Amino acid sequence: MQRRIAGGYGWGHSDQTDPGIPCDFFNTCPGTNAGDGSYGVHGGILGGTLGYNWQNGPWVLGVEGDYSWANISGSSNTCGATSPSPHACGTNLDSLGTFRGRIGYAMGATGNWLPYVTGGLAVGELNAWDSLFPASGSDFRAGWTVGGGVEVGITRNWTAKVEYLYVDLGSQQMFNIVPGVPETVSFTANIIRGGINYRF
Repeated sequence: MQRRIAGGYGWGHSDQTDPGIPCDFFNTCPGTNAGDGSYGVHGGILGGTLGYNWQNGPWVLGVEGDYSWANISGSSNTCGATSPSPHACGTNLDSLGTFRGRIGYAMGATGNWLPYVTGGLAVGELNAWDSLFPASGSDFRAGWTVGGGVEVGITRNWTAKVEYLYVDLGSQQMFNIVPGVPETVSFTANIIRGGINYRF
């Protein structure tokens, strides 16, 4: 079993879409997607991990779960750019967790270098907002993640790790931009993080 403290940086993309506001709101008509927005997101992440590994020769199989505080956010000042009322909207990822399997191959003269691939479940707490009405919503959402990294032994019990993850939390309704008009928000991110592990 191992424990890890890890921190890093994430960047990615979020889209906000709606089916169009009816003519009786703001003198717009169907097809005018007044809440649509597309923008980049970026920010920091910090958290911890628990995991367990099994080794057979140079091959290492493992499972690990982690949960992190996050502040990966972005916004645009021109949401609804084709509507009569361009305005600001945005998204923020407040936390991120994963539960993943990994497969690695021990390398080096003493086998203390472990490149690996990993993938599995991702969950996150998303918040999104739109200033037109204004309206906002939050969602604890499940998605998927895949990536890889390198772990290197420092001493008998301590290792260091650098890891990349691609995270996709999908696209779901978060709130109504006006009553009866749902706003759907998507979120994807690239995560680079480093950490220190202690092996029991």
